[in-house]
Amino acid sequence: MSYLAERRLEEKERRRLEILDAAEAVASVVGIESMTMEQVARKARLSRALVYVYFRDKADLLIAVSIRALEQLNDRFEVVLGQPLKGLKQVEACGRAYVDFAREFPVRFEVLAHFEAHSPTGDLDPAYEEFLKFGERPHASLTRAIENGLQDGSIRNDLGNPALLSFTLWGLMHGIIQLTMHKIGGLHRAGVSAESLIEHGFRLALDAMSLGQSARA
Repeated sequence: MSYLAERRLEEKERRRLEILDAAEAVASVVGIESMTMEQVARKARLSRALVYVYFRDKADLLIAVSIRALEQLNDRFEVVLGQPLKGLKQVEACGRAYVDFAREFPVRFEVLAHFEAHSPTGDLDPAYEEFLKFGERPHASLTRAIENGLQDGSIRNDLGNPALLSFTLWGLMHGIIQLTMHKIGGLHRAGVSAESLIEHGFRLALDAMSLGQSARA
């Protein structure tokens, strides 16, 4: 590849990332549903026509945001799996990495939640198929942590297959994160803080998975 061609590719990728950043910035203000391609173009200081060169439509743009989020989340899980921890501790660390990710990047979390709640029917768009492929990676990483726990004895072996347990834990933490983001008023009226709800969720899950003693012991 020539130097000029390489520079063009770098410039194309830089502009693509700028559009993704602009989309997240707009969504953080107006919300995912209300965000428009025109607003994104204005934020990125590009023409709307140029934005459409990179992304076919709003759904295509949001899928790209989601894929970036999934890559980032799985990178955090992979860091956990590289640590010399018991499997149960790896599961906990993955859960806490997910909570931290949602707090640091709330728009990315919301976009992921949007696609989980609005799965398309019929023939899948190639971009959405790519999103599904990337979506399998964090679940696969969490499943590996569970398998590690089964092998080292830190996780009970009567809780079903690791993939099933992975989806169960994912649903638990995803739901708790959404409650802390969208139902904070109701939690406060009930005398429950976001932090206490998160810690209670971890305690329930970890104690249920451990072998007869509190995972906090």
